[in-house]
Amino acid sequence: MISLSRQVTTLWAKKRSQEGEHYWLPLITHLLDTQNTINWLFNHWFSDGQRQLLAQRSSEENIEKLVKFLGFIHDIGKATPVFQVKRSFDGDSELDIEILEKLFEGGFTGLDELILAAPQESQHARAGEAILDREGVPESITAIVGAHHGKPEEGPQDKQIATYTANYLQRDVGKNSADKKIQENWKQVQKTLFKYGLNLSGYESVDEIPDVNQPEAVLLEGLLIMADWLASSEYLGNDTAVPLFPLISLDQSFEELDMKKRFRNAMMVWYQTGEWVPDQIDTKDDLYKKYWGFNARPVQQIMTKAIAATKDPGVVIIEAPMGLGKTEIALLAAEQLAFKTGQNGLFMGLPTQATTNAMFARVEDWLEVLAKMQDENFSIKLMHGKAEFNEDYRQIPNASNVDDEGAVVINSWFSGKKSILTKFTVGTIDNLLLMGLKQKHLFLKHLGFSDKVVIIDEVHAYDSYMNQYLYKAIEWLGAYHVPLVILSATLPKLKRNALLKAYYKGKYGKHFKKNVIAPIGWQNQQAYPLLSILDDKEIKQITDFNGQSDQKSVELQVKRLQVTDAEVIQTVLQRICNGGIAGIIVNTVKHAQVLAKLVPDDVKLMVLHSAFLATDRVFLEKKLEKTIGKNADRPHKMIVIGTQILEQSLDIDFDVMFTDIAPMDLLLQRAGRLHRHCIKRPKTLERPRLYVMGINEFGDYGSANESIYEKYLLMKTDHFLSDKIQLPNDISSLVQNVYDNNTDKEVDQLIEARDKFNTDLQREEKKAEVFQIDAPNLAVSATDDDMTIHGWLSRGQNHVDTDERKAAAAVRDIQETIEVILVQHLGTGDFLMDGQNLKDCSPIKIAQQVVQIPGAIVPSYKINQVISQLETQTSHYFSDWQDSRWLRGALALPLDKNYLGELAGWKLHYSPILGLSYEKEDDDE
Repeated sequence: MISLSRQVTTLWAKKRSQEGEHYWLPLITHLLDTQNTINWLFNHWFSDGQRQLLAQRSSEENIEKLVKFLGFIHDIGKATPVFQVKRSFDGDSELDIEILEKLFEGGFTGLDELILAAPQESQHARAGEAILDREGVPESITAIVGAHHGKPEEGPQDKQIATYTANYLQRDVGKNSADKKIQENWKQVQKTLFKYGLNLSGYESVDEIPDVNQPEAVLLEGLLIMADWLASSEYLGNDTAVPLFPLISLDQSFEELDMKKRFRNAMMVWYQTGEWVPDQIDTKDDLYKKYWGFNARPVQQIMTKAIAATKDPGVVIIEAPMGLGKTEIALLAAEQLAFKTGQNGLFMGLPTQATTNAMFARVEDWLEVLAKMQDENFSIKLMHGKAEFNEDYRQIPNASNVDDEGAVVINSWFSGKKSILTKFTVGTIDNLLLMGLKQKHLFLKHLGFSDKVVIIDEVHAYDSYMNQYLYKAIEWLGAYHVPLVILSATLPKLKRNALLKAYYKGKYGKHFKKNVIAPIGWQNQQAYPLLSILDDKEIKQITDFNGQSDQKSVELQVKRLQVTDAEVIQTVLQRICNGGIAGIIVNTVKHAQVLAKLVPDDVKLMVLHSAFLATDRVFLEKKLEKTIGKNADRPHKMIVIGTQILEQSLDIDFDVMFTDIAPMDLLLQRAGRLHRHCIKRPKTLERPRLYVMGINEFGDYGSANESIYEKYLLMKTDHFLSDKIQLPNDISSLVQNVYDNNTDKEVDQLIEARDKFNTDLQREEKKAEVFQIDAPNLAVSATDDDMTIHGWLSRGQNHVDTDERKAAAAVRDIQETIEVILVQHLGTGDFLMDGQNLKDCSPIKIAQQVVQIPGAIVPSYKINQVISQLETQTSHYFSDWQDSRWLRGALALPLDKNYLGELAGWKLHYSPILGLSYEKEDDDE
């Protein structure tokens, strides 16, 4: 083994001052810390599936060598004069001088006088790539080192050292023997570190280092970034009493450290949860009874058995009626697929924060059963912008505070960009779509998804723009052999086919038609329920459920309602005159508020949409499920008015429903909240009836509805929507009729609307490509730059902000919005909307009082100006907010005693019944 010279051990990797004391970390210490960490993560944190993927063209032993090499060598770019003369972040010149003196004593002379012309051109990740290129390391590997701070270089760095020689060797040219000696000194130090890393990793020569393909490089990059971040964590979170990899006193040296003990102590502190080891499911047992307390329905039983029969499962698509128990099928499938493919985590993705919150409790309950069965603690993460305000989530204990095993916990180290690395995650679909967005540190997101079974619920709910990101994410899931479970009650066959093809392409390459094995007519399959499985290269479709869907066929009466808003409410009141729960689902918040104002005061009313304070919305969602959910003690008479929130995942049940026109799949989703459970209903409402509003005449659905949904889809829905629908039997045929362009010929006056739909679709697809990563390249080549990760996140002139909220807006193609905290600002003090004085409220409680300002009030060209005004106003009234981690950067919108405020020329009013409403200041009251 190569010995390390004093020069090598004198180089520094980190330095800082604290309360007058000086600390440093020798470079060799950080390299060994990172190597030990990445090797441990590869062997103990990585899933079997991830290891198998990386070893598919080699062996685990060879991949482990490569992993260890990357861990050690990642910061070799710090063994350069350009890095060693860097100043401290806090500007402590005394510390900088002491470090330079240490380097001087170690044999590095002249650094105190070094002035470099372009130090910014050789930051240490890029310098590391250049050094490795000089040593003959394959480009696919050097690119990983160059990208370990989150973004790859555009191309190889083979000209770096020649162009910026002094950055690497302290002198530009060796004019005399002294200059040459200095240059040789740096070359020798770099070569020593390189050879030491080679030998320590198990390589005898650089020629043994393999090339990797693009997906493999992305995973290795993600693992390297994770290991580097972990090995750079001095403490567990903000607790300085719990050290991980701390810096050492400046008077300590590398030789004094017990590196094995240092690493062992750090990992014992950090690794606070167990590894999920899925069992093979015995389909003879009724696990539905075991987990959820009910006997498996026939459809559930048949689907679970079919999934059990797979050999190399990739995609499972479950199409079945609302209320049949698809979530339970999916969670059992997650166990089945994890066992078969070697995965050790789960991601459940849903359309909205509301649906995510509703699902989180169900997944937590399932995970608790698993934790108790295995007698391990499992870590969970709720991933959306308001997760920290979710009471259920906040009550889950921190892993460091739990002594007993068999619990669901939270590990605080997995936060921010590291959140997706948590083994069990429930989040909005944005988290998955972001796999396709060019964004710094994207590697971590890919790493986090590659060890999981991924479940996508309500897959029909995404528009054409979001679908492009969805298909790209699924391609990459295919490249990582990640098993995917997709759920929908109303899935167009074109989308089903596109989902299967995207995964196949990612896993096997482009030749889908040529290599796929599939039953005749699979692309036009309209059976319902339907289970589609991609098992290796074979598509299987299960359509025979022995005639047992376990759901009685129900005839839904449909009536078009062409009346004014006032007449709508009168019709609703007539329908529930003898009692009953009426649901009204409309397409805009404004329409919901207009209708709500027309409801008489003596009729119980609930309104739910996106323009409520976050706290009020969560309260209303829970109250609604308790009031008209399963097994609820239902009121005698009630009207519920809401927007699209009501059509997804909330387990609520209406006796009669009124809805704005929407595309067929969404209309049927709404109808899924009508007579959802078997309960006693008022005699006049015993037959389910759906009233469809907003159809002025065929082809005219009003500007508001047509601005939200494509007129082409509304016209086809209008055409195929009959007066009677048999549920669930008619669901698939109705959805396919609307989304299949072969049925266009059956619909009159469709040409103009269809042309606009196709044009809009092409525009959305093109727009989505702007910020997207490319499809995974599965080839391996030592000469083709396109096969490395070079340029993988290159944006050209396009830029996506690293802010997660802006990134989420980018994958949904929505206007960036402003969130404000509503505060009643009075002469007697400042109060929350519920009357509590801010002085008596905790910062987290104040931070929860947020509402989103509608885009109509603040168009994108005005957003920065309005934010600036709000910032000035907030700092004037609430300057102390900047001292709170919960309130730092928050924007306040003051309201008067009547809950009225002003913003950007609009009058705003907040009501706990109606939410936030607005009108132009010059409008009449």
